[in-house]
Amino acid sequence: MSAGPRPTPRPQSLAQIAGIAGAATAGAVSSYPDRPVTGVAHDSRSVLPGDLYAALPGFRRHGAEFIAEAVGRGAVAVLTDANGQDSARAAGVPALVVTDPRAVLGAVASFIYGDPSQELLVIGITGTNGKTTTSYLVDAGLRAAGYLTGVIGTVGVRIGEEVVEAVRTTPEATQVHALLAVMVERGVTAVTMEVSSHALRLGRVDGVHFDLVGFTNLTQDHLDFHDGMDDYFEAKSTLFTLAHSSRAVVCVDDSWGRNLVALAERSGLEVATYAVSSEDAHWTVDGIVEVPGGSVARALGPGGVDVPLEVRMPGTFNVANGLGALALLVDVGVDPLVAADGIASCEGVPGRMERVLDPDPHRGLLALVDYAHTPDAIERVILAARGGTRGKVVVVLGAGGDRDQVKRPLMGEVAARGADRVIVTDDNPRSEDAAAIRAAVLEGARRVEGANVSEVGDRRAAIMQAVGGADRGDVVLVLGKGHELGQEIEGFLTPFDDRVVLAQALGSSELDEGLT
Repeated sequence: MSAGPRPTPRPQSLAQIAGIAGAATAGAVSSYPDRPVTGVAHDSRSVLPGDLYAALPGFRRHGAEFIAEAVGRGAVAVLTDANGQDSARAAGVPALVVTDPRAVLGAVASFIYGDPSQELLVIGITGTNGKTTTSYLVDAGLRAAGYLTGVIGTVGVRIGEEVVEAVRTTPEATQVHALLAVMVERGVTAVTMEVSSHALRLGRVDGVHFDLVGFTNLTQDHLDFHDGMDDYFEAKSTLFTLAHSSRAVVCVDDSWGRNLVALAERSGLEVATYAVSSEDAHWTVDGIVEVPGGSVARALGPGGVDVPLEVRMPGTFNVANGLGALALLVDVGVDPLVAADGIASCEGVPGRMERVLDPDPHRGLLALVDYAHTPDAIERVILAARGGTRGKVVVVLGAGGDRDQVKRPLMGEVAARGADRVIVTDDNPRSEDAAAIRAAVLEGARRVEGANVSEVGDRRAAIMQAVGGADRGDVVLVLGKGHELGQEIEGFLTPFDDRVVLAQALGSSELDEGLT
C-alpha cells in the first residue's frame, strides 16, 4: 500500500513527541537512545523507515496486531494504547502508550510534519451535500485571486496541478498533515478541504488550523455510523469550535444550519450566514435565472456587496453552493468581483451533474452522471434535470452496501416521485447481498402509485437499458457513484466508470465535464 505523498524528512525528537502525546510511559523512552522520527503512519503497509507507527484500535482489528510488520518496515517507535504495549516491547521499539491514541494522533502528526497548516490558508467545508462542489468553486475563486491551491476531498487530492487519488473524503490525520506539508514544500498557499462527519468523530482533522470553516446543509445520511440525526449533527458541529477555527460561514436554508449558528456563536466564533430561500442572512441571492447548463443571479452581501453570480452547473442547489463559495472567499479577503469571476470560470466538478455528450443530434438526449446518494440530493438533482427538458426523466440508481440502510427505501421513493422512469440497479454492494439492497430501494419506489419502476441488477445493463428506452429530448440521470472509477463487490474493486459506460451506451467516447 502506498504511503502517499510525503514531505522531505525533518527529524523530530521522540522524547518531544512523547511529551506532546502525553504518553503514560514517556519516561520509558529514556531507556532507548533518543531516535529521530521522520514520519508517522497508521497503516503498517505504508510505514517508511524512520516512522512512528500509530497502532490504533479499529472497528474489526487492532493495529497492535501489525506492530511487528511495521517495525520490519522501519518503524522506530509505536504510539498505541495498553493493548499494544507488549507487542511494541516484543518488537524491540519504544512504545508511547496513551488511553486514546487516536485522540492525540492529529497533534503528533502535525508536530512531526512541522505544523504545516499554520503556513497555509486552510478552508474546511462540511455538510451532507454540496461539499465537493462548494470546495471546487472556492478553489476556482482562490486561483482567480492568485493563490497556488490544493484541494483535499471526495474526488481526490490536488497539490497544485498534481492529482492524487482519494480513498475517502477526509484522509486519516497521518495523511492529512503529510499532504499539507507536501503542499507547503511545493509552494501551495491555500487549501480547501472537505471535512466529513466520520473525520470529525475519528479525529482526522485534529491538529489542523482552519482559517475558516463552512457548512452547506444536513440531510439524512451515514446513520449506519451515527445514532440518529442529532448525533450526526453533533459530529458536524464539532468543527465549529475554537479548537478548529475562529470564523465560520453557515448556510441557514435549513433548521440545522440555524441551530449551528447559535452553537458556533456560543463557542466564540464569528459567523456569517447565507441562504437562497430566505432574505434573513448576511448573503442572499436575487433574480435566479436558469440558463443553458447553469444559473445566474445577483449575490447580495454585507456592506452593500452586489455582484453577478454565475454557476455553470444546473439547479438551485448549485446556486446555494456558489453563494456559499462566494461568502467563504470574501471572508478570507478575496475581492467579491474576483471571487465571482473565479466561480464563473469553474466549468464543472467530476461526477457532479457531469454531462456525457450524445453523438446523435437528432436524438438529443441529455445524459448526466451525479454522485447523489441521499434522498435530499436525489430529489434536488431530479428537479434540476426536469427543469432542463420537456421530455421524460429516466433515473438509474442503487444504494451502497455496508452503509446507512434506513435511507434506501427513501431514496427509491424520492426517485419514483420525481422521475418518469426508475431503474434500480447495483451501486457498491460491498459485503452485502446486492439483491437485498435493491429490494429495499424497490420497496420505497413502489410506494409511489403509478410509478414506472424496474430492476436490473447489472449496472452496465441498467445504463444501456435507460439509454435504449429513452426518447428524443429525454434526460438520462445515472446517480450514486459520480466520479468513482470502480464498483466494490465482495471485497473486490472492479473498474467501472458511470461516465464511460454511459458514453458507450450513447455510442460516444466523448465526455463533456460540465454543462455548456
